[in-house]
Amino acid sequence: MSGDKQRNKEKPEDKNKRKKTEHMTGIEPYYILKNNRRMRFGYTTGTCAAAAAKAAAHMMLTGDMIDYVRVMTPKGIELELEVVEAGFSDDSAACGIVKDAGDDPDVTDGMTVRATVERMPSGITITGGEGVGIVTKPGLEQPVGEAAINSTPRRMITEAVQDEAEKAGYGGGIKVTVSVSGGKEAAVKTFNPRLGIEGGISILGTSGIVEPMSEAALIESMEIEMRQQVAMGRKNIVAILGNYGREYLEGIDDFPVTEAVKCSNFVGETIDAAVSCGAEGLLFVAHIGKFIKVAGGIMNTHSRNADSRAEIMAAAAMRAGISHQAALEILSAATTEEALNIVDSEGRLKETMKEICDKIAFYIDNRCYGRIMTGALIFSNAHGYLGETASCRRLIERINGEKCGV
Repeated sequence: MSGDKQRNKEKPEDKNKRKKTEHMTGIEPYYILKNNRRMRFGYTTGTCAAAAAKAAAHMMLTGDMIDYVRVMTPKGIELELEVVEAGFSDDSAACGIVKDAGDDPDVTDGMTVRATVERMPSGITITGGEGVGIVTKPGLEQPVGEAAINSTPRRMITEAVQDEAEKAGYGGGIKVTVSVSGGKEAAVKTFNPRLGIEGGISILGTSGIVEPMSEAALIESMEIEMRQQVAMGRKNIVAILGNYGREYLEGIDDFPVTEAVKCSNFVGETIDAAVSCGAEGLLFVAHIGKFIKVAGGIMNTHSRNADSRAEIMAAAAMRAGISHQAALEILSAATTEEALNIVDSEGRLKETMKEICDKIAFYIDNRCYGRIMTGALIFSNAHGYLGETASCRRLIERINGEKCGV
């Protein structure tokens, strides 16, 4: 933009001196307690894009350079964010907002989200530029071929630009192009390549605010992956809790390990998501150390929520016929593997796992009220295959049938 008005760029050494909280100038920082730690909130790439678009539209329509821009997030928190790398002319403007993820370990933290606005005859058009991914597979929020800018950020951008147009008395249209410096490189560290988003990161955020170590964000990512699988014709979903599950699957011939959804500790939420996204079946492939808890009706397997592993194992083993002394030893066992060894020494491992798998089947089916077929395949590192629920084989047949196009 030759002849345009531009702010002198800040020296790198000066920029490094600034505190991250200065990006939220005039706003009392928000915190949350996580695991007895005080952790600071941040703001999403969607909020950055909306704020950048608002600032750029203001500069283009008024001819005034601004240093800060205020934007209201869907969560109801208003932010005043610093405008960087700004420049404008009569017909266009561009500026950036630095992403601040707070105390969340976000790959986009510190990246600059830019918005370039241009005058158009009518309407508001939003598209992606360099560093913003393009959707290449069905099942995501945006259709194939569109920029990976989700609906909430699109709404925020539209409202921000409309607000500036109304204030300036401008009746024409505006095109907004969102770009992210380094977005293509950062995308390889995200779920985007797996989801079929190529060339950059996604512009995300339903609340506009980043909650540190957010469980909601993890669950949302899992739900997105499930919806995409269903949209691509995979109606029966495989869920693993972590790396143990993936490693175990890799040892099973002809099993679609690359299509497994990682659900972490969120067993209940995984079942809920499978129902809501239109799946017909859900198979958990899980280590006994986590899924023994599900046999007691525990739907979040993180240790801070519940344990009772020894108690559930001992109860199942007693129903299977182990001795009173062995049950007491299980209750004193330090690990689930140690408890399994005790059961095995009594010659009742198969019977005990039958008790455990029946209980697992009851609770996961109860969670979805029987609306989809649910099952579980249970293993341990030392013993390998341990057992499965009654519906496991049927689910595996369905899964392999879909994989082969049957």
